Amino acid sequence: MILNTIMEYKWIVLFILEVAAWSVTIFMFYARYRMQSDRWFKFSTVVFALTGVIPQVILGVINFIVVKEVDVFTLVIIILLVYGFTLGKKQIKQLDAWAQKKFAMKSDVS
Repeated sequence: MILNTIMEYKWIVLFILEVAAWSVTIFMFYARYRMQSDRWFKFSTVVFALTGVIPQVILGVINFIVVKEVDVFTLVIIILLVYGFTLGKKQIKQLDAWAQKKFAMKSDVS
């Protein structure tokens, strides 16, 4: 029952997971640079793993098991994962540098 529901709404689930992962990524930078909170930064890192990579892999495996072939959905997940582990790392570093400038505490502000 739940597997059928997941498969029926897999694109929506993937979209929601991506939005959640990117939202957590922005919060992660905010916690690191604006709040300067190691605890919130670590917490958001865990939440990122739970909304980003792990559920995407699980969703791709479930899809592959159900459809018994590599379809467009499985390819999209593979592309997202390959991007994340290759080009995405460079872009995250660029985003990190931007966030550091954007969220940095300004000492002259009262």
